[in-house]
Amino acid sequence: MVKKIINAVAKRFLWLAALGLCSTYRVKRNNHSLFENYRRTNAQAVIAFWHGAMLVGWFLHRPRSRGPVAALVSQSEDGEILSATLARWGYAMIRGSSHIGGKEAMQLMVDAVTQGNTLCITPDGPTGPRHQMKMGAVRAAQRARVPLFLVGIAADRKKILESWDRFEIPMPFSNVSVWYSDPLMVPADLQDGPLDAFLADTQAQLVEVTMKAEQALQVL
Repeated sequence: MVKKIINAVAKRFLWLAALGLCSTYRVKRNNHSLFENYRRTNAQAVIAFWHGAMLVGWFLHRPRSRGPVAALVSQSEDGEILSATLARWGYAMIRGSSHIGGKEAMQLMVDAVTQGNTLCITPDGPTGPRHQMKMGAVRAAQRARVPLFLVGIAADRKKILESWDRFEIPMPFSNVSVWYSDPLMVPADLQDGPLDAFLADTQAQLVEVTMKAEQALQVL
């Protein structure tokens, strides 16, 4: 009963509390000119950031003046809370994961992009393993024929939860470093082993931009 009450309160008010917290962050974006130039045209893309850093990731890429944005959120109980928050932030919701509703969610992701949305996804979610990409972001970008941008996020002062993803909550007024990859185009003809190799390389690049974001904190 208590958990139901907490969840109900979170669904109704978490979006506002999270928005207020994130608005205090001092954000420094790095290597973002290609991303910004691309998004200025309202062109669609797939944006991927780690599940543990998604508070900042969702905040920074929420829909504003650059066209609609869709979000893939799991069908779990925690996903219900996240979905309620992101909907308040203006995201279009796609519910599913590699475990539940996977095939249907993939088609919905591709449909959302081809219909004009940029897509945000946490590629190691919803249950991990941590920092191990699943195929969803790569395959969605491939099928929708749009670039994939990888986003590394780091904060200098943060609370790390004891969850599988080591979920990060930067403290108020933290310095936050964000590092963007160059756009990645997934060749349309990649399948099987070559596609798996592309995924492995993409995962390594997301690890790399995350390390660059962490290193950039030293000069903030």
